[in-house]
Amino acid sequence: MRACVVHGAGDLRVEERPPVGPGPGEIAVAVALGGICGSDLHYYHRGRVGDFAVREPMVLGHEVVGHVAAAGPGTDGPAVGTAVAIHPATPCGVCHECTGGRRNICAHTRYLGSAARTPHVQGGFAQLISVPADQIRPLPPGLDLHRAVLAEPLSVALHAVHRAGDVSGKRVLVTGAGPIGCLVVAALRHNGAAEIAVSDLLDEPLNIAAAVGATTTARADRPDDPVWAGEFDIAVEASGAPAGLRTCVERVRRGGTVVLLGLLPPGGVGLLGNVAVTRELELRGAFRFDAEFDEALSLLSQGLLVDPIVTHTFPLEQSAAAFDTAQDRAVASKVLLDLSGA
Repeated sequence: MRACVVHGAGDLRVEERPPVGPGPGEIAVAVALGGICGSDLHYYHRGRVGDFAVREPMVLGHEVVGHVAAAGPGTDGPAVGTAVAIHPATPCGVCHECTGGRRNICAHTRYLGSAARTPHVQGGFAQLISVPADQIRPLPPGLDLHRAVLAEPLSVALHAVHRAGDVSGKRVLVTGAGPIGCLVVAALRHNGAAEIAVSDLLDEPLNIAAAVGATTTARADRPDDPVWAGEFDIAVEASGAPAGLRTCVERVRRGGTVVLLGLLPPGGVGLLGNVAVTRELELRGAFRFDAEFDEALSLLSQGLLVDPIVTHTFPLEQSAAAFDTAQDRAVASKVLLDLSGA
């Protein structure tokens, strides 16, 4: 089978790999589509995501959908040919976090396409992958693969909005209009936020944010923009940039909430600690997701407005071009790999 494999910073290859059949308790999936995530881009361009460095060749990808190809010995699951999405996380199930209902922060989680552990967890940008059966989700009736492939990033956005608390009727700021930031906008709109302001350094991402529900947008490099008048009840930092975090802390009202979603650069990052103290701000991290995956599939099947976020689709053989396009935020938002005909 063919797979998209990172060997180090700037070293991305489409290469042959032996297919791995399903073992007991596993389901094999013929992958049809995969979404390129910001973490995939970091692995390709920098050879690392935060503190997680590529130390061995690794198949990238964790936003994947396809069709059931086979079930492992003694394994129950959807019939061969069923269209499915794959929940990418395998938490340990026994730690304090797992038993306490916070499986998304399990320290022992195995996550598709992640270098957090060694050996690395191979990802989903391969024509055939095998995963535990409980990670398989048959698609709801009427949901096609091209929308379902957004389930994983939408789950991240939904978890961030859940971490923010009740957003109904609130004035919310989102810093960063990449695919995740725009999906946060869609989730905020669904959950009843009264005003959703989005900031970014580029116009095209802001246009996409407006198309999926932002009520106002602002260039982050234009401090005189009228959108900055007044304060926000909630801010979601989705850019992963220290400047975005600073904006969130500065612009949220006293007693307001800041959700840290974007992964910041490794090492120390300046924080307006005195502002957080004197205004009694709530700073809440948001990492991955858990049950939100099923919620995301349901919302996508109900027609949640997210289609403008997908801007490009490339065949697997053009993976390098796909990654380079995804890196250019002036022209691309969510970029997909088509593995069905590779």
